[in-house]
Amino acid sequence: MHREKFRRRLPESLDELGGPTQGIAELPLHTAWSGMTSYDMGKPRQRMGLYRTVLHEGLRDDLPRYLDQDQLLQMWPVLRTLAGRTVRTVREDAFPQLASRTRAAA
Repeated sequence: MHREKFRRRLPESLDELGGPTQGIAELPLHTAWSGMTSYDMGKPRQRMGLYRTVLHEGLRDDLPRYLDQDQLLQMWPVLRTLAGRTVRTVREDAFPQLASRTRAAA
């Protein structure tokens, strides 16, 4: 049941991810309900925090709006260690390029 919740939120393809790569990103309250809502994309720790928050709390429309495909692929080997097991597994099952990034980094 938990897996299905995350599966329904996935885009069809990582190509849909065209979120910001610079400047300040403001997350909506339904996504960032428990903490920061404003992230400086030029600061690696803040960018990682935004990605982790969106992967866990973002709805289907939030992923393409706030995540960038190249950034996600680059950060995935570290980001996957910060994500919960279900979030990590659902994404790696749906997008083989994430799983291959993990194997390449190992």
